[in-house]
Amino acid sequence: MSASTPNHPIRLDTLLVANRGEIACRVMRTAKALGLTTVAVHSAIDRDARHVREADLAVDLGGAKPADSYLQVDKLIAAARASGAQAIHPGYGFLSENAGFARAVEDAGLVFLGPPASAIDAMGSKSAAKALMETAGVPLVPGYHGEAQDLETFRAASDGIGYPVLLKAAAGGGGKGMKVVESEAQLGEALESARREAQSAFGDARMLVEKYVLKPRHVEIQVFADRHGNCLYLNERDCSIQRRHQKVVEEAPAPGLTPALRQAMGEAAVKAAQAIGYVGAGTVEFLLDARGEFFFMEMNTRLQVEHPVTEAITGLDLVAWQIRVARGEPLPLRQEQVPLDGHAIEVRLYAEDPDNDFLPATGTLQVYREPAPGPGRRVDSGVAEGDSVSPFYDPMLGKLIAWGENREEARQRLLAMLGETRVGGVRTNLAFLRRVLAHPAFADAELDTGFIARHQSDLLPPPADLPDAFWQAAARAFLASEPPRRREDDPHSPWSAGDGWRAGGAANRALTLVCREQRRRVAIEASDNSGLRRAEQAIRQGDTLYLDWQGETLAVTRFDPIAAADASHTQQGGLHAPMNGSIVRVLVEAGQTVEAGAALVVLEAMKMEHSIRAPHAGVVKSLYCREGELVSEGTVLVELEEASA
Repeated sequence: MSASTPNHPIRLDTLLVANRGEIACRVMRTAKALGLTTVAVHSAIDRDARHVREADLAVDLGGAKPADSYLQVDKLIAAARASGAQAIHPGYGFLSENAGFARAVEDAGLVFLGPPASAIDAMGSKSAAKALMETAGVPLVPGYHGEAQDLETFRAASDGIGYPVLLKAAAGGGGKGMKVVESEAQLGEALESARREAQSAFGDARMLVEKYVLKPRHVEIQVFADRHGNCLYLNERDCSIQRRHQKVVEEAPAPGLTPALRQAMGEAAVKAAQAIGYVGAGTVEFLLDARGEFFFMEMNTRLQVEHPVTEAITGLDLVAWQIRVARGEPLPLRQEQVPLDGHAIEVRLYAEDPDNDFLPATGTLQVYREPAPGPGRRVDSGVAEGDSVSPFYDPMLGKLIAWGENREEARQRLLAMLGETRVGGVRTNLAFLRRVLAHPAFADAELDTGFIARHQSDLLPPPADLPDAFWQAAARAFLASEPPRRREDDPHSPWSAGDGWRAGGAANRALTLVCREQRRRVAIEASDNSGLRRAEQAIRQGDTLYLDWQGETLAVTRFDPIAAADASHTQQGGLHAPMNGSIVRVLVEAGQTVEAGAALVVLEAMKMEHSIRAPHAGVVKSLYCREGELVSEGTVLVELEEASA
């Protein structure tokens, strides 16, 4: 934080949040409660985003990609000056762990609601943090964290460590720039891809490599320090349920952690923070094995996505603590006064397709309904119905948090909240989250980072044909939602109704419906309402019906034969873009022979890279994309012919 002495509190009445989405909304909520004026910044395409709507003031940064907007240090400093803000809260992601940004804020005479730039330099870099921990005697996972970044160095280090290994971005987190490498043959391609992801997400392509520890738990300690030399830990969180190296479910406290182990990990985390003169909120992350041994992973020098579960079990507002510490106030509690009350679980609701390797999804939120408020219920979100999900940013829509007097009560409460959530127009992981929380192994707290892979058959069942019961429910709900047709001369005439009524008895209605590329002709009795689902479970938006079915909100439309014929006229053998995004690399050229599984095109979306690979051996007939081009979901990128026998 910017220079000030403990005995001279600084003025802070206007706060700029250098972020977007859920975290920007969450920070502004507390800031307003403390009487601060809030300032939002936004890219050109975020002009009407929820965080902008909720702020008192807003500044347009221009651009669309993070590199042109939220990662522009000079623009953010200028926005703070133009708005009269004395302080900047970085949120998480983007520049939150960028020492250069923290230093620029301080040099501009502003307050950075994060640690000093020197602390970010020491701990924001995973490599530097591990070297510091090694000096302090904290056990480390075997790995290479050096300055040399050439492929041969990483190959030698990986050979020495032993495969599988984990490549990680040295300057960030959140799963960006992280790749599991199973063999030497995969190392070169994985290293280049991880570097590009790291550069795109954090502006820093440096990497480190570690032994990939099997069946570890991910347990992290929330630490907090002030300018008066006080530092304490606010218990721990278990974040073991992950996909694509990114957390999905987090809970506090960690199930099964003994008081003695909690104290040992907490004290180690505090020592690490004190060693670098840390100020503000931070998280020290550990791998915990079944024997109770823990290994330092990294320190996140910012507020974590999962901080609400810590707030739930302590009754504290960590953003309010950040603001008060930034003003020069001391921490309000001593270590022995830190509460630990009950249990809390959080899930991250993402716009993504679990059936397609969790690829990010984009589109318009035609339906977005959050669960009802109540005791032990909390929703932190950054979107509203009608908002667009862009390919340029992280696909998280929000977080659902439940608290209970014990873990089972929290689990059941969160399951109920998920059951009330409705999202239509964009694929989400909503049903997947329900399956995780309902799984017997999760209920029994059998947690480790391999949980999803181990229970994949239960959590990610293969897509199946929708059953007759679904089509009947969809057809009845579709019919009931159609607007009535009224005769202007006699609005009470039975001929005005749209329910299929006819003289001599009820009419059979036959509808041909489409859902998830499945088509079904359904015959129903128009007057038979026994199969109608509750009104709140079927929402009509224009020509589309959004129907809740087994935890998902499915889009149902009438079959349009003309549109279907147009859609069928695609390039034979064409490989399509799985989502909106930008082409970062074209790895082949027309006429080139490729093997099955070869990477053809690399697409970047939501700050992560996705390789389009050859489904079979063949010859590249045509290319329909070029590097730097923005493409829409479904666009044909490459036409591939099977190799002749």
